[in-house]
Amino acid sequence: MSENKEHNELTRLGQGATAPKRELETFPNRNPERDYVVELETNEFTCLCPATGQPDFAEIRIRYVPEERIVESKSLKLYLWTFRDEGVFHEHFTNLLLNDLVAALSPRWCEVETRFNARGGIAINVRAEHGSSPEISEG
Repeated sequence: MSENKEHNELTRLGQGATAPKRELETFPNRNPERDYVVELETNEFTCLCPATGQPDFAEIRIRYVPEERIVESKSLKLYLWTFRDEGVFHEHFTNLLLNDLVAALSPRWCEVETRFNARGGIAINVRAEHGSSPEISEG
């Protein structure tokens, strides 16, 4: 157990190799009075085409303005890993990820963008958004 009580609910953080799990863990936002953007990116996402079973590869960018909770990044990695052997359409995956983030975080705003590699000569990019885009100046 961590000496910091806000970390006590995090079951994946600090563990060695762990199995994929479709559960997003969160921890308290210490600055809920302030709007700020959290951005998470990966270029290692894989899933399967639900029609052919062939692998699909994508870059994912998540951006959100937290309210009371922040997503723990290792749980996000393990969540994404659960799709490795699952057939899912790109559009459905993007919206499912957004829905699960909104359910776990209740953010002021959240955007999920996926950029799937071309297969058959066509790349598919999907962007889904929850809430109103923040008015935060770029510094």
